[in-house]
Amino acid sequence: MKIVSATITQMPRPMPAGMFDSMPEVIATFEDGSVKTLFSFHPDEVSFLASEFIGLTEAEARSLLHRKDVAFLQS
Repeated sequence: MKIVSATITQMPRPMPAGMFDSMPEVIATFEDGSVKTLFSFHPDEVSFLASEFIGLTEAEARSLLHRKDVAFLQS
């Protein structure tokens, strides 16, 4: 099942005020109308646009996170 829309929740405030803010989450809406939180991420390491998830499956979206994490760690 493919993602038809995605939302990225609010980014944490700059430090030190945002020290305890929650990390942003990617929330996807699928072809059948179901909505699921896919993952949270650290915005100082990786970034996303909601449009990157359109047309992907859940597994492909998680793979995108993995690829970006690896690229960050190797930089």
